[in-house]
Amino acid sequence: MTDEATEREFRRVADTFIDLANEHIKGVAKENVGMALLFAASRFNAFVVASHSTALEDYDKEHDKAVEFFSAEYLRMLQENLVDYRRAYEDPAEASGETDTH
Repeated sequence: MTDEATEREFRRVADTFIDLANEHIKGVAKENVGMALLFAASRFNAFVVASHSTALEDYDKEHDKAVEFFSAEYLRMLQENLVDYRRAYEDPAEASGETDTH
């Protein structure tokens, strides 16, 4: 798969989670939905790390690298998205769209 195809697939899958989160905020506080997404992501990524390990020794060896990788990726993505949302304050025309999170 090309980098472009991988990026499109990544965005498509992410959008399905965002769409589901937007459905949940109709009846659940958005802060709780956000924390549930964080928990789900951490739970699934722990599974991904564990699935690449054939023994406890392998798992223990990858633990710290995984925490570092996923922490750095989350911070990078959060910073990018906060910059995107900041634009709504700079350009009110961008803020007049739907209330969906993407």
